[in-house]
Amino acid sequence: MDSTVYSKILGTGSYVPKNIVTNFDLEEKLDTSDDWITKRTGIKQRHIINPEHESTVLMAKEAGLEALHNAGLKPEDLDMIIVATCTPDKVFPSTSCLLQKEFGIRGCAAMDVDAACSGFIYALSTADAYIKSKKAKYILVVGSESMSRLLDWTDRSSCVLFGDGAGACILGPSNEAGIISTHLHADGNNDEILQASYNYYDKSKKSPIDHIHMAGREVFKIAVNTLGSIVTETIDKNGYSYEDIDWLVPHQANIRIIQAMAKKLKMTTDKVIITVDKHANTSGASIPLALHTAVSDGRIKRGDMLLLEAFGAGLTWGSALIKY
Repeated sequence: MDSTVYSKILGTGSYVPKNIVTNFDLEEKLDTSDDWITKRTGIKQRHIINPEHESTVLMAKEAGLEALHNAGLKPEDLDMIIVATCTPDKVFPSTSCLLQKEFGIRGCAAMDVDAACSGFIYALSTADAYIKSKKAKYILVVGSESMSRLLDWTDRSSCVLFGDGAGACILGPSNEAGIISTHLHADGNNDEILQASYNYYDKSKKSPIDHIHMAGREVFKIAVNTLGSIVTETIDKNGYSYEDIDWLVPHQANIRIIQAMAKKLKMTTDKVIITVDKHANTSGASIPLALHTAVSDGRIKRGDMLLLEAFGAGLTWGSALIKY
């Protein structure tokens, strides 16, 4: 009798701030336009937190509770919490520990993963390994980001690209493969083309936080090349063909990168989950947000083959092949 244990997505959830900033709103403050932003990025709007009642932890809580509900579980059922974020509310304790407190539970393992936009894939891979090794049964994986904290709202080249939000999923054991494989890579030698120094200054001195710095053209070129390679790696390693993929669930950074990946997979865009127009780039939250959107509206169904892929600062990149 085969005692192999696999991990499977049991439920998903999401949360986005109530405050919506459209391209037309930005037109009033910056030398830009809805047409310029839309043509170059595909973004039409983004959700931005209200710091008075929203935070990385609280967004994670709402997304996590919805994922738990959809999985038929409660917080006390969790063996582990993993939060992917590069915008924590505090340096420490970790966002995952603060989330555990919000849930009113204690004892289960809790840790954060910072791989920027690839964070959710890294966190998902970690959770998958724990379940397959039978060291955990139910794991909450959350991507939650308050990217607006890192933005210079006078820099039209970067502030139009990002938004805030959270997405989550519950992984649990299965006798059939759900997470078929994950693939993770990094190259720290290109650290300077996409970076942000999230410094904590003495607030009495009113020193500004350092903002996101991005060499857009270089990032775009490397992203397309590395994502193209990891798509091939993922397909070939598992003995599949491009035609076996039902849905591409990519990191939502730029519509042109997404279209390039769809072309690589020989897929039409109607088989690609696209939410960049509504959410902009929410870094580690973008893939779980997109996943939950498509599960909720019925496009992604049980048994569908999904390919998740992301590229982010580090540089980091990763993919996951999943039978939902």
